[in-house]
Amino acid sequence: MKFWQAITWAETDQLIDIARFAEEVGFHGLMSGDHAVYPESIVPDYPYSKTGIPPMQPSDEYPDQTAIFAAMAAVTRKLHFTCGVYVLPLRNPHEVARAAATLAVLSDDRFILGVGVGWMKEEFDIYGVDFRRRGKITDEMIEVLHTLWSGQMVEHHGECFDFPRVQLSPAPKKAPPIYIGGSSDIALRRAARAGDGYIGAGTAPEDVARLLQKLQRLRNDYARDNLPFEAMLGITAAPHRDLFMRLSEDGLESTVAPPFQYALGKKRSTIDEKKRVMEHFSNTIIHRM
Repeated sequence: MKFWQAITWAETDQLIDIARFAEEVGFHGLMSGDHAVYPESIVPDYPYSKTGIPPMQPSDEYPDQTAIFAAMAAVTRKLHFTCGVYVLPLRNPHEVARAAATLAVLSDDRFILGVGVGWMKEEFDIYGVDFRRRGKITDEMIEVLHTLWSGQMVEHHGECFDFPRVQLSPAPKKAPPIYIGGSSDIALRRAARAGDGYIGAGTAPEDVARLLQKLQRLRNDYARDNLPFEAMLGITAAPHRDLFMRLSEDGLESTVAPPFQYALGKKRSTIDEKKRVMEHFSNTIIHRM
């Protein structure tokens, strides 16, 4: 099983040391979080809590994904990087395509573009993007990204994006994998139809087998069951070797260790505290699987 360490809200000035140590103790990769902006006040409409109140605050750190992945890739050799998830429809497809291609080149294909449609309407309002069309924008942007990553002179004329013949250089040797996140049926269908993988926001252990089976059925429906696909699920239970052994038997191949805030029970922590958390996870789970 592949084990990722969530670095959402980790102090930005510690990320280089986190990356070095995560690779040293055997993590497969690091998963960050993303918001383009974070308003002072928002409607409590967070989809992953019963109250609608999100766990994050405006002061929580959301560094630029391109910058942190490039910096961490430069000091590691095997560690992989993704975002769970990057709010794709807020961004310009040309900028995303260029950033992802550059990261693929610099990291020797250790970058996965983890994307979602977003949930915070205020963020879309600030960017001037129609919140109601974010799914349609995302679907077409995925198509545009693959077109641009070909490295050829290409054009696109669609409902959301329209541009004349252009060429992206440097192009990646192979298209960065796109993993699609979200918990709705629409998100699951999008991952099965257009994704190379799926990122779960948090799954109860008893729901893992059923979720994996549903994704497989959807991929069969879209005639994509012959293509590589990986479900990366964070588990809403205390990490334990026996738990992951059972989930491995259910078909889980990739999972995510909790953010340091959750593991340590406090907002801010030192790099030594984070290293102790990662080392304990590695000693008690990764190297005992």
